[in-house]
Amino acid sequence: MSEVRIAAESRSEFGKGAARRARREGKVPAVLYGHGTAPLHLSLPGHELMLALKTPNVLLSLDIAGTKELALPKDVQRHPIKRHLEHVDLILVKRGEKVTVEVPVVATGTVAPGGLLETVLVALPIEAEATHLPESVEVSVEGLEAGSSIHAQDIALPAGATLAVDGDTVVLHVMVPAAAEAEASEEEAEAEVVEVSAEA
Repeated sequence: MSEVRIAAESRSEFGKGAARRARREGKVPAVLYGHGTAPLHLSLPGHELMLALKTPNVLLSLDIAGTKELALPKDVQRHPIKRHLEHVDLILVKRGEKVTVEVPVVATGTVAPGGLLETVLVALPIEAEATHLPESVEVSVEGLEAGSSIHAQDIALPAGATLAVDGDTVVLHVMVPAAAEAEASEEEAEAEVVEVSAEA
């Protein structure tokens, strides 16, 4: 679990104009909330935040005028075209506290010939301690035959983590490619024609 230290500044200016000025200065407006506290409006260094957010469920150690707080990104807003950070909502967490997050699913290996892997769930909801969140969960699909599925309960989770979704939820499924299905249907149809001709 990555923990990234970031120096944060309290901000008292709000609105689109203030947000634009902050972004021109290389800062990103953010709001920190949770644990029944009043929302805290912050400015975070844009470059450092962008690098930190490349890690899923990164734990941010915020230094706010000498006060240390731990936070997880809850909602990240990016410019629709330029993709730069526009605003971030952060949720306050404590060491030892359990939180529910979605962890990316990474499939490893190759399915059996004739199969096509379909990712049904790109991220797996789990509950884990806030300072021990996995960056991803790996699932081996090596040799899986067409028609096989991997369910949430089949995935090995890190120690201390539990599923936050029904265990029967399908995460990965091996399909028969459409072309192969069409070919099989044609072969079945031809076989039926041959049978009918023989009977006639």
